[in-house]
Amino acid sequence: MKQAGEDQEVRKNRIIIHLDMNAFYCSVHEAEEPGIYKGKPTAVAGSVEQRRGIIVTSSYTARQKGVKTGMTVRQGLQLCPEMILIKPDFELYRKYSRGFMSVASQYTPLLEATSIDECYLDITGSSAFGEPLDIARDIQHRIQTEWNLPCSIGVAPNKLLAKMASDMHKPNGMTVLRIRDVPRLLWHKPCDSLFGIGRKTGEKLKKLNIHTIGQLAAAEEAMLVKHFGVAGSWMKSAAHGYDYSPVNAVREQNKSIGHTTTLPQDVTKRQEAHRILLNLADQTARRMRRQKLVAATIQVVIRKPDMTTVNRSV
Repeated sequence: MKQAGEDQEVRKNRIIIHLDMNAFYCSVHEAEEPGIYKGKPTAVAGSVEQRRGIIVTSSYTARQKGVKTGMTVRQGLQLCPEMILIKPDFELYRKYSRGFMSVASQYTPLLEATSIDECYLDITGSSAFGEPLDIARDIQHRIQTEWNLPCSIGVAPNKLLAKMASDMHKPNGMTVLRIRDVPRLLWHKPCDSLFGIGRKTGEKLKKLNIHTIGQLAAAEEAMLVKHFGVAGSWMKSAAHGYDYSPVNAVREQNKSIGHTTTLPQDVTKRQEAHRILLNLADQTARRMRRQKLVAATIQVVIRKPDMTTVNRSV
């Protein structure tokens, strides 16, 4: 029992950082060629020449004009005609990703990369580098000076609150979020703003007359479990700001592997569709072979010009 108590105490007193790069792809291009892109409205998008691609991300200058991820290039240019369109360069993004994570990993071996542009750090045992906020500021400053990249940082006692904190002040934000701050800062927000609760779950909660995170925190756990299974218990706990998941430095094997492309025009001929599907299958299979994986299910996703999506799997 003593060991369990000690583990709980350690979990209670953790210090977690969530590091989130700001408009990462656009920021990388700005860092590479500041003379062309610095301070300008930019967007990374597929099929730039044909103006029919999808915007992958946009700079904060473009976002101020209403440009959003997922828009077509045409929609983005209507809102911001002066926007500069950039072709994706994933090798370049990977280089910068390795760079900023290399800086972060110098403060703790407990680094969990969740995507190319964000990671969690457990700095509970990193007091040799200073106080938690000193470490966070140092990481932010070094990434800016060594890689010319802006980032937002959340500091909290767990991963959930660290993630929520890093989203609060962008770009270049630094936010501390404690358990005691949760009622004041989070309870008035809609349920789907809580990390881990999606739009569909948010809509289902509304039908149960649970509209805010505070109402979710006050809801009967048995009722939530009845409607959502074990996720109901997690949601109530998360609404109070509790999360005991560890920062996992060992990367888990991919649960899915895929490859996508944005086509310059609609494809109607079967022979042309076969050629495109063969290329996508080849790219996906290469990545699977590299990781020594096989597939149980194959899924094809098609997004039409009006943004409706068709999924089929076998």
